[in-house]
Amino acid sequence: MLEPTSEALWYVGAGRAEIRDEPLPEPGPGEVRVRALHSAVSRGTERLVLAGRVPPSEFERMRAPFMAGTFPFPVKYGYAMVGRVERGPIELQSRLVFALHPHQSVFTVPAGAVVPIPDGVPPARAVLAANMETALNAMWDAAPAPADRIAVVGAGVVGSLVAWLCGQLPGSQVTLVDVEPSRAELARKLGVGFAAPGAAPGDCDLVIHASGTAAGLATALGLAGDEATVLELSWYGADEVAIPLGGAFHSRRLKLISSQVGRVAPSHRARWTLSRRMAAALDLLGDPRLDALLAPAIKFHDLPARLPDILGPRSGVLCQLVTYPAAETTA
Repeated sequence: MLEPTSEALWYVGAGRAEIRDEPLPEPGPGEVRVRALHSAVSRGTERLVLAGRVPPSEFERMRAPFMAGTFPFPVKYGYAMVGRVERGPIELQSRLVFALHPHQSVFTVPAGAVVPIPDGVPPARAVLAANMETALNAMWDAAPAPADRIAVVGAGVVGSLVAWLCGQLPGSQVTLVDVEPSRAELARKLGVGFAAPGAAPGDCDLVIHASGTAAGLATALGLAGDEATVLELSWYGADEVAIPLGGAFHSRRLKLISSQVGRVAPSHRARWTLSRRMAAALDLLGDPRLDALLAPAIKFHDLPARLPDILGPRSGVLCQLVTYPAAETTA
C-alpha cells in the first residue's frame, strides 16, 4: 500500500521555487489532517525569502510555524492557509479552519494550531487572517483615538488593513498614502481617504508606516504633528535604511516606535493569548469591502512559475490568492 503524500511549495534558490512531494504523517491523538482550499502569498515577507535576503541574524526569529528547511535555501515557507479538516477531533471534523502553515495541499498539525473560520467569513477572504492579526497588533501598539487625524503610509495589505481599522473610529480622519495612484480606488472601497506623498495632510496625531521603503519612512516622519507617534510596521530584511532624524525630528519631539506581530502588544499581553488574537482577527474579516485586497486566484501548481512576477516590484499585486484542487472540486 502506498504511503500518503502531499505537495508543498519550496523556495530552492534566489528567484526559484518548486513543488515537492513529501510524506504525509497520519494524525495522532490531538492532531488534525487539513486539506487546503486557499493560501495567500505574503508579498513583503515571501519576497525577501524568494530573494534570499533574510539576514543571518534573523534566521531563527523569521522561522514560521511548520516551516521546514533552513534559510536561505531550501525552505518551505508561508503562513496564510485555509482548509477543511478531514480527520481529527469530532468538534473539528469537516470544519473550515485557518492555519499559519506553508503552501501545501494537505498537512497534519496539532488541533490547537488551527482556528475555526466564522460562518460570516468566506474561505477565500480568510487567507487575510495573518495580515489582519498584524494590523490588529499594530492598532494596539499605536493606540489611535476617535477624531484623530491619521495617516497610513504604504497601501500594501497590512497598511490597507490598518487604514480600514482606523477608519472605524468615530470621527477619525484617515488618509492612505501611496506613490501608486491606482491605490486611490482601493482607499475608496475601504472607506478612507487617499493622497500621494506630496499631497498628504500633515500635522497628524498618528502616522503608521508600512511602505517598506526609506522614502516612505521619511514621508511618515514629515506628516507627524508635534509630539505625535510614528509607528514603524515595515521590515527591511538585510537592507540598511537611512532615517532622517535631523531637521524638526527632535524639536517636534516625535516618537518613533516599532510594532511586530511575534508577540502580543504590551498593552494587551497580560490578557490576550496568540490564539485569542487570531480568533479576533478572523472575526474582523466579515466586511466584504476587504475582498478588494485579493488578487484573482491562481492555481497552486502554477505558483512556482508565477512567483517572480507576483513578487516583482511592478506587479501591482496586493494579496495573491492561491487555489488548490480541493477548492476547484468543491466549488
